[in-house]
Amino acid sequence: MPYSHRQDPSVPDFPDTGPVTVMDAQCALCARGARWIARNDRRNAFRIVPVQSDLGAALLRHYGLDPGDPVSWLYLEDGQAHTSLDAVIRAGRRLGGFWRIFSALLILPPGLRDRLYYAIARNRYRWFGQADMRAMPDAEVQRRLLR
Repeated sequence: MPYSHRQDPSVPDFPDTGPVTVMDAQCALCARGARWIARNDRRNAFRIVPVQSDLGAALLRHYGLDPGDPVSWLYLEDGQAHTSLDAVIRAGRRLGGFWRIFSALLILPPGLRDRLYYAIARNRYRWFGQADMRAMPDAEVQRRLLR
């Protein structure tokens, strides 16, 4: 059901008319992803919600994801929830242009896409380090953050 989170009293109200990403604010890879979105979203439509915020945790729980699980990444578009590499593919399509290249990942079977995503997500701190997205000096990222 589109926009089902609007009927959930445990999810705080927030501006959800554009694409919304819920990502780990303590992950360096996610921080790079937030900068990537901020630089490439020409329409200024994307909003970023830290998993560690009340809103982020409530959205993840609403869509059956665990806020404490390192693989939880959520992308909301037109009221529909997407996760894993499917979320990355959809975000790339929404950004348009060169970023549609992520659609090439669709040649992989869904199970393989999920395993690839989970392998990266589970090892992201070890491979990419940690960074606090909420403290980034990037004004475009800060403007998009919903806390």
